[in-house]
Amino acid sequence: MTGTGIGGGMAGGTAGGTRHGSVMVWDPVVRLFHWVVVAGCVANLFIVEDGGQAHEIIGYAVAAVLAVRIAWGFVGTRYARFSDFVPTPARLVRYVSLLLRRREPRRFGHNPAAAVMMITLMVLLAAVSVTGWMATLDAFWGVEWVEELHEGTADAIFWLALIHASAAIYESVRHRENLIGAMVTGRKRV
Repeated sequence: MTGTGIGGGMAGGTAGGTRHGSVMVWDPVVRLFHWVVVAGCVANLFIVEDGGQAHEIIGYAVAAVLAVRIAWGFVGTRYARFSDFVPTPARLVRYVSLLLRRREPRRFGHNPAAAVMMITLMVLLAAVSVTGWMATLDAFWGVEWVEELHEGTADAIFWLALIHASAAIYESVRHRENLIGAMVTGRKRV
């Protein structure tokens, strides 16, 4: 396939070389970030006690991998870089138009809609990290708006993550590609 005209599409080169009809797209930093965030959010939302020491440690771990991922977005591998996937408004509108007509192209990296979701989730992860940290400071201890913003942001992450997972399943079926498996192995079919 050739490029899609929407940016970052199925261009002729490879991302880390082909092997058995697949190409490396998601490098170890991207995959580690993804799965640490998934595990951390699940743990903090459903397993550990809110405000407890484990909750804080998990929150700091998520904040740390987020900081690494943001830096990696500027210096990392091709498909990890923000310059590869952050869409212009025109590219996003064009992609959504194609998506609504079920004519959206398959892409190696993030499609424009997924890129918007990823950036939104990263901003929310930063907000939940900052408000969680603020809640541990004497100046903000027990301050209602900090707690409400922290909880509201965590809830937003949960609902957007469900939409993100649903979209990954849709795209997997639509383009006959296991996107969840690709986030484990890093490889996508050519």
